[in-house]
Amino acid sequence: MASPELSSDCSQCFGLCCVLLPFSASAGFGVDKPGGTPCLNLADDDRCRVHATLRQDGWPGCTVFECFGAGQQVSQVTYAGVSWREQDNLPEMAAVLSVMRQLHEMLVHLTEVSRRSPHPAADAARTEVEAVTGRDPESVLTFDLDELHARVGDLLAEASTRVRRSHPATADLTRADLAGRTLAGDHRGWTFRGAVLIRANLREADLTDADLLGADLRDADLRGCDLSTTLFLTQPQVNAAIGDAATVLPAGLRRPGHWAA
Repeated sequence: MASPELSSDCSQCFGLCCVLLPFSASAGFGVDKPGGTPCLNLADDDRCRVHATLRQDGWPGCTVFECFGAGQQVSQVTYAGVSWREQDNLPEMAAVLSVMRQLHEMLVHLTEVSRRSPHPAADAARTEVEAVTGRDPESVLTFDLDELHARVGDLLAEASTRVRRSHPATADLTRADLAGRTLAGDHRGWTFRGAVLIRANLREADLTDADLLGADLRDADLRGCDLSTTLFLTQPQVNAAIGDAATVLPAGLRRPGHWAA
């Protein structure tokens, strides 16, 4: 089985996020839409009519969302190239997409572990998760996702500890409410797991080996930050933050187009 791709490729997807997922205007999606209903901007070829002007047209939520490659995996592998237009069970397809996105996000993090701090248990978990992504819809939906989440979470925490142990003076701000705070300075090896960093000022902060797993970075100011060695930073977090030409991203993450503005 080929390893699944871990970043979105809309050309290989049937616009699943635009159809299966619910969204609301208050979350930055222009209008309120229930799950299973195609977005009003979705064209017949499953492409977005306003993709080039999403933020200007009031759809910033779309520019933040990332499926980690789950869309094309569900489209081309789980449902073998059969579009949602030919399905009679869209709720099942939506549930599969939701689970697949979580599996792919775990693979993103486990892949980072293999690069930053390899461990046999993490490698075994990655192989296990990859196998699940290739199964049929029923098998994907009946897999014990909660148990896997807990196990992978422990593996990521252990890898984080191994990487950060070279920094003696660290702080644990796990799940801390740091919204709007000014956090410039030396944060090498600090833990911001699940922290609320909405509109926090981290401009030019030293985030070497900082753990950002699950941190809420909406409108966080990351201008001038070198994020190349941060742990578990994902594309949606980057998309939601504010950066500039001096912001350095980890390998594999894309610089959001709106940062230039």
